[in-house]
Amino acid sequence: MIEDIKKRAMHRTKIIEGQLRGIEKMIENDDYCVDIITLSLAVQKSLGSLNKLLVENHLRTHVTEMYEAGGEQREAAVAELVRIFELSNNRG
Repeated sequence: MIEDIKKRAMHRTKIIEGQLRGIEKMIENDDYCVDIITLSLAVQKSLGSLNKLLVENHLRTHVTEMYEAGGEQREAAVAELVRIFELSNNRG
């Protein structure tokens, strides 16, 4: 991984980890449902930010190499990107 992106991704995972612990504690404490949902939505947004970093890294490293290699590697890179796009559009 690109070092800067790795550092930012690791930071994002620590934030997500803390948010998840917060949700768990809120559920255990029978906190107000809307407050739990609000934090859950924040986690989803944080996961989206993490995914963006991971896609950026993939594009700057693996996809670039695969595309430059041409042929089957290029086609595999395109297929991966299409699959990621499909997955992101199927989120509920």
